[in-house]
Amino acid sequence: MLLRNIIIAAAAVALGSVSASATSPADIFTDSLKASHRIIPLPGNEPAVSMDSMRRVIDKFYYDQFRNFQDPAAPYFLFMSRDANLAMGIGGCVRLRGWYDWGGAIPANGFVPALIPMQPDPTQMRRLGSTPAGTSLFFRVIGHARANINYQIYIETNFNGYNGRDLHLKKAYAIINDWTVGYANSTFSDPAALPPTVDAQGPNNKMAVTDVLVRWMKPFGKHLTVAVSAETPAQQTDETDGLTKKCDEWMPDFAAFVQWGWRRSEHVRLAAIYRTLAYRDLLKERNLNVAGVGLQLSSVFRPIDPLTVYATVTAGKGTASLGGDMLVGNYDLVADPDRPGRLYAPWALGWCGALQWNFRPDLFVSATVGQSHYMPDHRPEGQAYRYGTYIAANIFWNLTPRMQVGAELNFGERSNFDHSSRWARRIGAMCQFSF
Repeated sequence: MLLRNIIIAAAAVALGSVSASATSPADIFTDSLKASHRIIPLPGNEPAVSMDSMRRVIDKFYYDQFRNFQDPAAPYFLFMSRDANLAMGIGGCVRLRGWYDWGGAIPANGFVPALIPMQPDPTQMRRLGSTPAGTSLFFRVIGHARANINYQIYIETNFNGYNGRDLHLKKAYAIINDWTVGYANSTFSDPAALPPTVDAQGPNNKMAVTDVLVRWMKPFGKHLTVAVSAETPAQQTDETDGLTKKCDEWMPDFAAFVQWGWRRSEHVRLAAIYRTLAYRDLLKERNLNVAGVGLQLSSVFRPIDPLTVYATVTAGKGTASLGGDMLVGNYDLVADPDRPGRLYAPWALGWCGALQWNFRPDLFVSATVGQSHYMPDHRPEGQAYRYGTYIAANIFWNLTPRMQVGAELNFGERSNFDHSSRWARRIGAMCQFSF
């Protein structure tokens, strides 16, 4: 009986997915992924097989304003109540990456232009590396209660800890109607507008910080979405012995975005963030606060069905710790050389553009170019980072809706304030299976 019900439910989901509108290769592939689910009724419940109700629940597993290409797919097995008001899934992703650097190896698993060695050690000119980092496990519950209450609970863990093998928490949040509470992607981020890469780091202007936050996000009509949030801060301050010292964070970061969307997975978003950065002037023995602000314009769209365009432009001061190349240093607040004991928030600018071409729904290539610029008011020492360039070209093939392989060629440049620069090269490969 249980087997028969599972087969009936799975067939209904598959028929529903086939009948859905899918005008692009990316949409066709997403529909094939949805059709691969297996519905298991919760114990003691005979499933009321409703094609529309099951499709709506499965769609919720994929609807996420903050979903990135590297995030795991919705779980293969879904447990569902008889009335389809409660669905639960436990899934994950097994991911293996390997790479080879030559001409001066980057001392990191991710391809980070800011870490390119300007005077490489002759013993570290080449490097062969591999890691299971990115392998993940997650748990999601989606439900509907009385009084029009819709809720979600999501927990995700990744093997990105020590040596890429220790399990650590990546996300943990709850959504109740328009409210999100927990450890989630910052509102000042747009993971969906980031291009696909084999490299785990991705473009060097990527704003992808995860914070404990409270967010209100509301759709207005079919196209407009607005969000505001208060987020737990974590600033990176350049302390100077005897002159300055970082103060504990005492004010949340405030972030917001307004988004206009059309068709499936296409939108343009303008996001902003305001931060209070605190430090102590040890010479005058007083605490001071500096305002940090940031803006990001991002978009993902398909001018023609096989082609997807990704684009982001980010500018801000005191926002370096939110992502990108400058995460490797303390660039939120830096010393003012003309005023001992004082710090200020330097400006930074980043941009990224990418094109993806689908030969088939399960086979595509993409190319990405991006830069991150550090623009302080004063001129730092010659060996200080000035800007980085990130270039990636890759190919991805989905052998099945849940098994994917990819290969990528990376080029990166680090340029310093003394106009010295150095390029790095990497070839990488990836294999992953979602369940």
